[in-house]
Amino acid sequence: MRRPIQTRKDERRWAAFLILAALPFLMLGVPSGAQAQDTQTYFKQNCSSCHTIGGGRLAGPDLKDVTQRRDRVWLKQFIPNPKAMIDRGDPYALKLLQAANGVVMPPPQNMTDTRLDEILNFIEEISKSGKPWGPAGISDKPYTAADLAAGSELFLGTRRLAKGGPACISCHTVGTLTGLGGGRLAPRLQADLTRVYERLGGRKATAAWLSAPATPTMQAIFMDKPLEPEEIYSLLAVVEDANSRSGEADIVPLLNFFLIGLAGAVVLLVIIGAVWSYRFRAVRRPLVHVHAQRGEQ
Repeated sequence: MRRPIQTRKDERRWAAFLILAALPFLMLGVPSGAQAQDTQTYFKQNCSSCHTIGGGRLAGPDLKDVTQRRDRVWLKQFIPNPKAMIDRGDPYALKLLQAANGVVMPPPQNMTDTRLDEILNFIEEISKSGKPWGPAGISDKPYTAADLAAGSELFLGTRRLAKGGPACISCHTVGTLTGLGGGRLAPRLQADLTRVYERLGGRKATAAWLSAPATPTMQAIFMDKPLEPEEIYSLLAVVEDANSRSGEADIVPLLNFFLIGLAGAVVLLVIIGAVWSYRFRAVRRPLVHVHAQRGEQ
């Protein structure tokens, strides 16, 4: 009776051994396509807002044959932390900064050494294929008053974005806004979009940025709520119009905010003073005063 039991145990051991032996081959065989897709998705979400591969310059340089222009050692130092290379005074990094109109490349999110190798391999593969890779083109026709009006509604939030993203004014301002201006949540240069059209290098580069924002805050918000092409076109009308007829967002909105706040504080203090004048003042003092008056009589 023991032999069948032993035989079944041996069979289970052999089955487990075969599964474990085949597992590495299965892992090697399956992810190649998935890994390529993951790398392409990562590049689209983190890099395509500023770069193409063979499609021309956007806010950043065209990455076609970038591994031939600089070796991998340099690239693997620069890409994870561009500002550090710039601060060290690296000549090529400073050249890139100048070409980008002083805009420092933000460090890619969740970048690892392995992922960086995958990205560089992906760039090499696309470069060798000869097929441009990058965001779809944007119409170069002049904007109309209707385009500008639609863009203003989207910027101010009076018209909701199709995918439910927040309005631009939540974090940004632009020189053509009146009243109290816009938001100031973003860092100074990123908050003021008056010259963003010029800083990024024109319509094509600005459209690419809006299609896949690379900053951590915007990426977290718009990764699952991307802008529609017609929304991008309308918002481009706003920033191009601001760039053509305004300086940087001036101090008037901030001054208005300060003056309104000061006036509100004064009014509030007056109201508090009026209410406080009817406060309960004392018990003993009125009694003493009454007795004193009676004593005089």
